[in-house]
Amino acid sequence: MEASENKITYKNSNSDKNTNKPNNSTSENKGNKKPLRRLSLPFQRFLHAESFSGFLLLFFTIIALIWANSAFSESYFNLWNSEITIGFKEFLFSRDLHFVINDILMAVFFFVVGLEIKRELIAGELSSFRLAALPILAALGGMLFPALFYTVFNLGKAGQAGWGIPTATDIAFAIGILSLLGKRVPIGLKVFLTALAIADDMGAIVVIALFYTTNFSLIWLLMGLVVFGLLLLANKLNIYSTYVYITLGTLLWIALYNAGIHPTIAGVLTAVAIPALNRIKGDEMEMSVKNYLLEFASYFRSDKHPLANQKEQEGIYAIEKASRQAQTPLKRLEDKLHPWVAYFIMPLFALANAGVVLKGDVAGSFSNSITLGIVLGLVLGKPVGITLLSFLAVKLGLADLPEGGSWKRIIGVGMLAGIGFTMSIFITGLAFTDSALIDLSKIGILSASAIAGIGGYILLRSTKSVS
Repeated sequence: MEASENKITYKNSNSDKNTNKPNNSTSENKGNKKPLRRLSLPFQRFLHAESFSGFLLLFFTIIALIWANSAFSESYFNLWNSEITIGFKEFLFSRDLHFVINDILMAVFFFVVGLEIKRELIAGELSSFRLAALPILAALGGMLFPALFYTVFNLGKAGQAGWGIPTATDIAFAIGILSLLGKRVPIGLKVFLTALAIADDMGAIVVIALFYTTNFSLIWLLMGLVVFGLLLLANKLNIYSTYVYITLGTLLWIALYNAGIHPTIAGVLTAVAIPALNRIKGDEMEMSVKNYLLEFASYFRSDKHPLANQKEQEGIYAIEKASRQAQTPLKRLEDKLHPWVAYFIMPLFALANAGVVLKGDVAGSFSNSITLGIVLGLVLGKPVGITLLSFLAVKLGLADLPEGGSWKRIIGVGMLAGIGFTMSIFITGLAFTDSALIDLSKIGILSASAIAGIGGYILLRSTKSVS
């Protein structure tokens, strides 16, 4: 309930509103109300969470690199290869810690991504054609051009399967760098980057589902479709219990895993079924809470110890229950799980996957077609694709530049989108099984992400501050 309590406190606090008014002055003067909606507390909280998550990712990436190249490197790899057993008796499921992180915990990551995508499609920056056109087309360009750049260097070679690696964008790192720029980056551009990254995630999910499927089993796929149908049925029947969706989502994970489809896709499909409507409307909640407060006002004012005042506890519980029912399960789950993903799962993923042994001729790795294709795809393909398709969308009248946006800033955002990291490393594990190819890919991802991040920061910093 912590996130909900913070939200209620903010909305009812005049001092908080007054404090935040200056940030909206530009939008208010223009009479444009849409940016005010964009500056809502959930979006600000999302930005702060992603910003700090980006710094955590950087910290644990550095730790992983140091650990993997230290005298204790053996312990680093032994840790992730240690076996974890889940279940009991005949139903034992044993996999190494690396699998638990990349296939089980990352399913939670994809579940939260799915919730974010659904929210944006229903009531966010992707909820209408006019709003969605620019970020979706930009994301499309930001996927096609990197894939093309990579394929030019790897067509017909051992690394050909890695074309999906440079198509990804790491929203946490990108927003983390944007936060360092402060007022030099207008809120409209931050919203654009966020929507672009979410649209990019949609594309990455499709790529993983369609092109990185192995050992396909039709029977298990059909079982997965039945479970997904049950999830949609639960939504249609207005079942709000999260336990029902978690149970069915777990069964869907098992079915997809055995079907040969990467099981993290189960997280996205489960998110699709999560109800986006509340049980009771806001006015019903208001009347319910008012009536209960009036009825038990005397009990709240009692001198009894709270633990001895049963009526007071009943009143508090009733208000809490009404508050939960007025929230949508989608938003409640997103608020609860996002901190776990941002502050635990993603940093743990970075620690487990960023440890590349840098030995021999590291500089020579950049002459390899895999490393070179990834670097060029992320550093050049991303900004070229994003800027080009954004330009076409604006010139064709399909969309407008975000408020405070300029083509220089769009190029800067395109460069920041070249920070692939989390999703790029994830796709690497799907594309390659050879450890040498994986290491070459990771060197390319880490190098390209650093170049894109620094380049995007310098370019955006050279723009004028937003008043």
